[in-house]
Amino acid sequence: MPGLDENIWPELVHCLDIAHDYTSSGLKMRCTNYAPLLITAAQAVLAAEPSRPRGVGPEHAKFYKSPDIFTCISNPAITLSSSQINDDYCDCPDGSDEPGTSACSYLSDLSPSYASDLSSDNASRSIALPGFYCKNKGHQPNYVPFLGVNDGVCDYDLCCDGSDEWAQVGGVKCENRCNEIGKAWRKQDEQRQKSLGAAGKRRKELVAEAGRLRKQVEDRIQSLETEIQGAGLKVKSLETALADAERQERGKVVRSAGKASKLGTLVQMAKDRIEELRESLVEVREQRDTAAVRLTELEALLSTFKAEYNPNFNDEGVKRAVRSWEDYVARDKPAIGDAAHDRDLDEISKPDSETGVIKWSDWEEREESDTDVLYKIEEYLPVAVRGWVDQKLRDLRVLLIENGILATSADPGSESKTVTDARDALNAAQDGENGLRNELTGHKDDLVKDYGMDDVFRALKGQCISKDSGEYKYELCWLDKTTQKSKKGGSHTGMGNFARIDSTTVDDDIPPDGKGLGSGVRVALRYENGQHCWNGPNRSTLVVLACAEQDEIWKITEEEKCVYRMEVGTPAVCEVLDNGKGKERGARDEL
Repeated sequence: MPGLDENIWPELVHCLDIAHDYTSSGLKMRCTNYAPLLITAAQAVLAAEPSRPRGVGPEHAKFYKSPDIFTCISNPAITLSSSQINDDYCDCPDGSDEPGTSACSYLSDLSPSYASDLSSDNASRSIALPGFYCKNKGHQPNYVPFLGVNDGVCDYDLCCDGSDEWAQVGGVKCENRCNEIGKAWRKQDEQRQKSLGAAGKRRKELVAEAGRLRKQVEDRIQSLETEIQGAGLKVKSLETALADAERQERGKVVRSAGKASKLGTLVQMAKDRIEELRESLVEVREQRDTAAVRLTELEALLSTFKAEYNPNFNDEGVKRAVRSWEDYVARDKPAIGDAAHDRDLDEISKPDSETGVIKWSDWEEREESDTDVLYKIEEYLPVAVRGWVDQKLRDLRVLLIENGILATSADPGSESKTVTDARDALNAAQDGENGLRNELTGHKDDLVKDYGMDDVFRALKGQCISKDSGEYKYELCWLDKTTQKSKKGGSHTGMGNFARIDSTTVDDDIPPDGKGLGSGVRVALRYENGQHCWNGPNRSTLVVLACAEQDEIWKITEEEKCVYRMEVGTPAVCEVLDNGKGKERGARDEL
């Protein structure tokens, strides 16, 4: 058709092939865009279509226009008569003369040259066509591998119109099932598109949540930097306070410990002895209570024995035991404590610090030392003068000590409460500052960590999904770990700890329910260094992700010993398109 780009012809013909029965939104929208061209081109396409040899797709129709001659597609130097097309004999090295038979299905780059190969060793021996073209009116056109042409098998999954078995080899006749297959496929496709749209919406929510979480981290970093500045000032202030306390401590005239007086020594011995007796009393009471419980149990057993034994049974040992029990019961038994006695024992068992009966501190004395006498000299000075003199003496002592003239009188093994408190306050402040700095470092590392496109996995981190498979339950925790749990109980097996976000190439079919990876590049999560496998490596898991409405584990396989593969659906890897539909990154457009 003059003025029409030849590259658009295949899709126009495609639209004409299926327009009478195809209602899926994607292709319908594209075909609608071509409506003006379709009206004009319909007659030309339909007129030209019968001239296409069997098995030729619309995108290759341009090579078969001539009614008289045919030029091999990959080997233009080879020209054949049009009658040689689909004559069930492979004349072209690339097999392009047999688009509707299986005559050239054996061809490959390794195929040997033969007589009709006029281009000798430079001829291309790779099949030029993708396969046998099935129009599949009412469904989607498709290609069947040449090996499947006239093989006696109805390949309805690829060629629902049965045209691949046109020769009816062995009496096999494949009916056209495209209407019913296409109708079921379109219904599933509508559900799939609806699910993908919901998945795209869910991904937007995940991205928004990830942005909110990232903003929290950024805000926390700002607040931490402010807190660290304040903590640093506090540490410097406490360092100064500790230095001042230590300086003042060096200037003190320290009282010697002195020797305890005889009365003080006796009081200490009495205090230790009473404490020892008190602890023994508590222990004896516990033993008495335990013995009383055991005695009660024993008496109950013997009472039951006496009541239930058979007196006609002639066993002297049993009879003696019964008589002894009767004598025991007849005797008067002393009472084992009573409530009043126990209350007295409770009071006696209390430490002196609780009862206040004896204040040992009132009886503890020290002998006066020379330092004590020195301290008493200040007592004779007037109060107003006493403080001034004391401060001047302390300043003088500090000056002399700092210049090495006077040795410090402080006990190396002791420290005043003032200095201890100052040092404890400084240590606590330093620990607090270090904790803030560690938290700041962790948050900064988190900001540069790879959470995938749009930081989307930040919103999923730590969440877990699971799937039952045989005797085990498999669990995937996003960016954390993978685990195998036995349904029969026992310990769990670590299948790997999260290492990094990666990608992998897949080429799988998508089942009707849409729970499949498809083909192309997919986002993958690598989990490594799991529990060690006996006589093998540490366990590891490759988690391959595909677009889905909800987080779900689809399939778990062990590709080799202790090397696992999970196929998982998640909205996190769905791209958000302009029309609001969700589409997996790198996926084929199947419409």
